[in-house]
Amino acid sequence: MKILITIIASVAVFSWVISRPYAEQPTVKASWYGKAYRGNLCADGKTVFDERDPTIIAHRTLPFGTKLKVNITKNRYIIGTVLDRGPWTKDKSGRYKREVDLSKAGFVQLCGDSDAGVISVKLTIVP
Repeated sequence: MKILITIIASVAVFSWVISRPYAEQPTVKASWYGKAYRGNLCADGKTVFDERDPTIIAHRTLPFGTKLKVNITKNRYIIGTVLDRGPWTKDKSGRYKREVDLSKAGFVQLCGDSDAGVISVKLTIVP
């Protein structure tokens, strides 16, 4: 029951935040995951992960199938679908370091360089 309440609260807060105008939206951290996971089944139970597919996004709480617009600038973005869970990396204080994991192709489309590792982005749910 606690998990369900946490998920509902997370979606409500996330929806409120991303409904704000672009300039007011907070930035979050995004990273990528790639070849080591190729061929694995995503957490949605239907999709086989391929790091060359720029539309695969992992998020810890958003429902599977949620379409997200991920912006690095106002005019540079990708649109993907939440098909997997993660990222799970925490900092020393126990907080999650990043909000989303993008496939390597999606990450490279945004910033042009997978060596960047982590970038700041803005997220918008696409209806």
